[in-house]
Amino acid sequence: MRTQPAAPTQVNRWMIVLGTIIVQMGLGTIYTWSLFNQPLADKFGWGLSSVSITFSITSFALAFATLFAGKIQDRIGIRRLTMIAGAVLGAGLIASSQVSSLWMLYLLAGVVVGFADGTAYITSLSNLIKWFPERKGLISGISVGAFGTGSLIFKYINANFINTMGVSSAFLVWGMIVMVMVIAGSFLIKEAVITETSATANTQLQSGRNYTVKEMLRTKEAYMLFLILFTACMSGLYLIGIVKDIGVQLAGLDVSTAANAVAMVAIFNTAGRIILGALSDKVGRMKVVAGALLATALSVMSLNFVPLNLSTFFICVAVIAFCFGGNITVFPAIVADYFGLKNQSKNYGIIYQGFGLGALAGSFLSALFGGFHITFTVIAVLCMLSFVIAIFISVPGQRNTSTKNQESKQEVVLKPHYNVG
Repeated sequence: MRTQPAAPTQVNRWMIVLGTIIVQMGLGTIYTWSLFNQPLADKFGWGLSSVSITFSITSFALAFATLFAGKIQDRIGIRRLTMIAGAVLGAGLIASSQVSSLWMLYLLAGVVVGFADGTAYITSLSNLIKWFPERKGLISGISVGAFGTGSLIFKYINANFINTMGVSSAFLVWGMIVMVMVIAGSFLIKEAVITETSATANTQLQSGRNYTVKEMLRTKEAYMLFLILFTACMSGLYLIGIVKDIGVQLAGLDVSTAANAVAMVAIFNTAGRIILGALSDKVGRMKVVAGALLATALSVMSLNFVPLNLSTFFICVAVIAFCFGGNITVFPAIVADYFGLKNQSKNYGIIYQGFGLGALAGSFLSALFGGFHITFTVIAVLCMLSFVIAIFISVPGQRNTSTKNQESKQEVVLKPHYNVG
């Protein structure tokens, strides 16, 4: 199925890419939250674990927002939605500079910021994929990679704000910058509206139809993809949250050396998003996912059972971060391949709940069983199960569609049009 802009002389798709990159970089800054935990605990006398819960709330609210973002976009359009989300995100961070209680921190920096971030994230990403159906993996990698790059860059920017002006003022300036970035980027975004017409060629073997959410949930493939994404996110997000502790407790590294793994995770995470996203366009998305899951399983088991030193620790961490970034990137394109582009935001919003639950599952298991080892074992088993699913899963109705395509030359094509309002 070939997708082309309705008015290519009027629409520069690469300007839409630029706008989405700016938006995603602003959204990705929320992944610098760990910088704020200790300063907030020191300033207000709160427990560090109580403060750190804020980011779990943010992550869950981000994933939960994706359930509604597509419907909101249908009503007000991608540009207005992104502007409003940017304004709310910035306002939530600015208001967080005035908090004096944990419940206000949870509400503002957790619920408000997370919901606004997730709303703009899923819709701007899905919209960009619609503009480049022939390069879904690469474009997804660029967009999601920008999210990771925003996190990496602002680790240093926000750290400087905290050190020079204090944690509360850092929230204020951070919120103002993010608001400007997201709103400015939204002016470059144009909406790709999908319509169905007759066509002659299919660029990739897909299901040949646009599934609604209800139709998607009737397929077994939707639940298989959910399990795979849940597994990928559980392994990656659990590692990100405790990587420094692993270095100290399992590899015997000093705190300063182990802390270097935090920056390394961000670098390899971003690299995986760009490299594996582009690779998936050439070798197949599920092959990339299967390879990433197998590599993750081997790395997690190495952390669990192999005596660790500086080299083995950093290699395992780098592989897991790289694979997690790649899996997160490829999945929006997989959902588009399996269930069509027309309802991409809504359909991916459902599958994306695997991210929210995966963010909570690793920490929950670790707290329940009291340590890394059992959690690592569960993750490795889930990775191998998901690896097998990734090998054998196929596009819904693929065989039937292939047979019909041999008997008829009439197919469905998706044409994106843009709304400038």
